[in-house]
Amino acid sequence: MTRPRICAAITGSDLAELRQAERFADLVELRIDRIGDGWQELARQLSKPWIACNRRAAEGGGWGRGEAERVGELLRAVGLGADIVDIELETSDLAEAVRAVKRQAECLVSFHDLLGTPALAGLKEIVRRELAAGADICKVVTTAQTLEDNMSVLDLISEFGWARVVSFAMGPLGAVSRVLCPLVGGDFTYGSAEAGRESAPGQMTVRELRQLYDRMGQC
Repeated sequence: MTRPRICAAITGSDLAELRQAERFADLVELRIDRIGDGWQELARQLSKPWIACNRRAAEGGGWGRGEAERVGELLRAVGLGADIVDIELETSDLAEAVRAVKRQAECLVSFHDLLGTPALAGLKEIVRRELAAGADICKVVTTAQTLEDNMSVLDLISEFGWARVVSFAMGPLGAVSRVLCPLVGGDFTYGSAEAGRESAPGQMTVRELRQLYDRMGQC
């Protein structure tokens, strides 16, 4: 079985913390909206492939300025060597932003539901929209209100077995889907650099994830 891939979500500018996270991760996500103005310098220090993410407030992010400036920061990340850029499905002028990213990097088109988990039919429609927008990777993240919600987000991965999909649920009830995502065919899962640095509810650390996969024989 393919080794489960882990993405370290970096929310601060501490270089030592970044280096520690890179030990256990396969790729790194720089949360521009959380790091702030120092993100460019941190990007220059990366030793792993990286995702640029500048999450809008409506989807749980910390970006507090205009939409054009938010997308502009993501395009600046392309110039700094980002391997993947995360663009939300509801981004203004989505098609234009995706085209600009794909001139030099892969585009991950994402959707986040902060309240619940839609039925599988609704989740499938979201992935179809992401693919139609030009996504290289489709990301669908919901919030688990029941344990059954884990099955919905994981079933979504098998529904699109020919595509690159990241799908899991946030919150305490969704933790199992974060672990299982890459084990059932998801492209990768996310972990925090360390405890207390979570970028979303229910996130384990990259060290915990790697240790868990090692114990499962999935190292």
